[in-house]
Amino acid sequence: MSDLPRKAVTRTAKLAALPLGFAGRATWGLGKRIVGESAELVGRELQQRTADQLFKVLGELKGGAMKFGQALSVFESALPEEVAGPYRAALTKLQDAAPPMPTRTVHGVLAERLGEDWQELFRTFDDKPAAAASIGQVHRAVWHDGREVAVKVQYPGAGEALLSDLNQLSRFARLLGPLVPGMDVKPLITELKDRVSEELDYGLEAQAQRAHAEEFAGDPDVVVPDVVHQCDQVLVTEWIDGTPLSEVIADGTEEQRDRAGQLLARFLFSGPARTGLLHADPHPGNFRLLPGGPGGEDDWRLGVLDFGTVDRLPGGLPAPIGEALRMTLDGEAEAVYEMLCAEGFVKESVELDPDAVLDYLEPIIEPARVEAFTFTRGWMRRQAARIADVRSPAHQLAKQLNLPPAYLLIHRVTLSTIGVLCQLGATVRLRDELEDWLPEFVPREPGEEEEAAQA
Repeated sequence: MSDLPRKAVTRTAKLAALPLGFAGRATWGLGKRIVGESAELVGRELQQRTADQLFKVLGELKGGAMKFGQALSVFESALPEEVAGPYRAALTKLQDAAPPMPTRTVHGVLAERLGEDWQELFRTFDDKPAAAASIGQVHRAVWHDGREVAVKVQYPGAGEALLSDLNQLSRFARLLGPLVPGMDVKPLITELKDRVSEELDYGLEAQAQRAHAEEFAGDPDVVVPDVVHQCDQVLVTEWIDGTPLSEVIADGTEEQRDRAGQLLARFLFSGPARTGLLHADPHPGNFRLLPGGPGGEDDWRLGVLDFGTVDRLPGGLPAPIGEALRMTLDGEAEAVYEMLCAEGFVKESVELDPDAVLDYLEPIIEPARVEAFTFTRGWMRRQAARIADVRSPAHQLAKQLNLPPAYLLIHRVTLSTIGVLCQLGATVRLRDELEDWLPEFVPREPGEEEEAAQA
């Protein structure tokens, strides 16, 4: 498929085929076992076929289908290992790949938005896309002043396709749920729908990227390319080279993995504190490892791309998050419970045991309890299994807790980042980042509290 299918009936038919295909392959697998083939071999082949179809359909459609696939792909480390293999290859492909838009379509958008003489703005323009994502693709070019640039061109009809896909996906969310045990897929789809108009607005994206580029200019650890030009459906930014995080996950050294993980955690917590914005699309396709960190050319920096989805947090991350994490670490069950009630995590009609709530939260803050924590797929699977097991107290408690709207995106971004850290297998000094950047994680001295109140 070389173009973005825009007709709702076409896209709906393709997406509707996913659950039918899952059911058909299950019947095929049963038939193979009846004639005596190994259940293990049949199961493995069944998973591979399912993964192949999932990638083929989501990748072809781009739009909301691919956006959903990318959001899901960062959680593949939560899958049981016997299932994870086939899905891992298919889902992680979605992090950095999609079929390209035809050259004539790209040129048509550029002529419409930049003018018929658009080619005069560039010294060179590569018609072959350097990257493709859910609503647009990126071309490498040289701007008229000699700067190497990335030109992001939005797919025609991307908005209609996004909403159509996500509406269709929400209809069979339950069938997709087992892909990631312990995760409720429907709220993820709802939240992606809520962000559609914002992600389609390249003006908002340019504002967010400029704010980050200005704040992180000259930073020894993080590189954000600046915006060169922006108009409807076209965004031109500085080009940065580097190793995509998806490649580091697949083939990186231990040193690269650890450095990438540390910088990813640093960016997650420092970004809101420094810019008032939370980069809300933390899949590996949006990050690069670049040489030239604080230790010289043999050290690494983190390149950050795609600011189409951000959460606006003028005061940084909410102070109750830091305070609740600190009190959980200190074992203050009653205080944590009171704060969760006050912030709306526990509805007035629900009464919970504070000690049970503390037990539920304990594994979540486990990485902050030690000087350095190694994030692994096994650890992620244990956390997912704990929530997914309907017999467990954690599962029952999770059903009773409420996630206030103000925390929805923060919650997903944090979980997604942890998912990527587990894919990396990175050893990260998470507590250092929390102490440096998370408001109220380190308690204030009495004098500091008075100064903050006066301010």
